[in-house]
Amino acid sequence: MANKEALRELQTRLAQRMQAARSEPAVNAWLAVECAGQGLLLPLEQAGEIFNAGRIMAVPHTQGWFAGVANLRGGLHGVVDLAAFLGLRARSPQDHGTEGVRLVALNPLLGVNAALLVDRLAGLRHENELSGQADEAAAPRPAFAGSRWHDQAGRPWQEIKLAALAADVQFLAIAA
Repeated sequence: MANKEALRELQTRLAQRMQAARSEPAVNAWLAVECAGQGLLLPLEQAGEIFNAGRIMAVPHTQGWFAGVANLRGGLHGVVDLAAFLGLRARSPQDHGTEGVRLVALNPLLGVNAALLVDRLAGLRHENELSGQADEAAAPRPAFAGSRWHDQAGRPWQEIKLAALAADVQFLAIAA
């Protein structure tokens, strides 16, 4: 019972901070998440609601990174295991009941009923709290891979542009 109350308080504080961050002018803000131990930044204006990873129904004959579909506030959303899609782990695990696992819906304005399965929420990050990292020209990166950043503790963060992800051909091609 205490865990549920603490989780509710955390979600309420996070929702309040997200709302406050959306109203702040001219500073980029991200929802920080972790997937397979990697820090990822999702632009707040492109992210939607955050949900517990409740019941996800598997869909046969789909890519390994496609976790299935979920009913989120009465709407059917495709659920993509972000770590598996990015190649950070082999396949989407069948058990999504792990504590801390969340679904981050894409903003409805992006026109895709999709949610990203992430391992853990890591709070909010603002541009003034991060320093940019020089891009290495070694390997080409997909269009949805944004800037690379480091926080004050030196941890690396990769921005994922959700609008570009929602338009990515591979992201949309869920059939196996």
